[in-house]
Amino acid sequence: MGGWNPVSYEPVKDVFVYEFTTQQWRKGKDMPENRSFFAAGESGGRVFIAGGHDVSKNALSSAWVYDVREDKWAELTRMSQGRDECEGVVIGSEFWVVSGYGTESQGDFERSAEVYELGTSQWRRVEEAWNVTQCPKSCVGAGKDGNLFCWAESDSEVRVGACGIEMGGMTFLSGSAFQGGSQGFFLVKGQNGKLERIIKVPEEFSGFVQSGCFVEI
Repeated sequence: MGGWNPVSYEPVKDVFVYEFTTQQWRKGKDMPENRSFFAAGESGGRVFIAGGHDVSKNALSSAWVYDVREDKWAELTRMSQGRDECEGVVIGSEFWVVSGYGTESQGDFERSAEVYELGTSQWRRVEEAWNVTQCPKSCVGAGKDGNLFCWAESDSEVRVGACGIEMGGMTFLSGSAFQGGSQGFFLVKGQNGKLERIIKVPEEFSGFVQSGCFVEI
């Protein structure tokens, strides 16, 4: 969903859906707007997207929801501000759009978040939700108290390029100890749990990963 044109490097509208039962790809209905670096989250077979930037690198405040089975898009109300390079995470019945920055403040990441309540279809703004100054992409975690935290700050082994996904009561976490360092893979229990290295990475796969993502199947 989305991404860049490999020739022009401009944001695209493309949507592709992989059917696990048939092991086939199909073309979904295009996103209504070109966008890249946006927040996304899934709940009940619907994909929620918000923020990112357009072809002119303007930060977007618009939001949409895609029904995978119906192959239809529906527009949501806008967030209170544009948020480029924000991160999306679904917590219970809420779609959180974390941090990001405006068009004129590139790289100056917001500490606030915007929360879309799926039951009421309303946004609310949460100040001081992201108390770090780095990009939130792929490294947002949610503690038992509901507060957000950054996996990159949880341990020195994953301070660069941290990427995590919850798996039951554990989190599968990867990252590097320093810029250009080899990637490590860990399991961790809870926000402050000890990292347990689970995979010894073969040398041919041990390079540095600038940006990554996980999918739980």
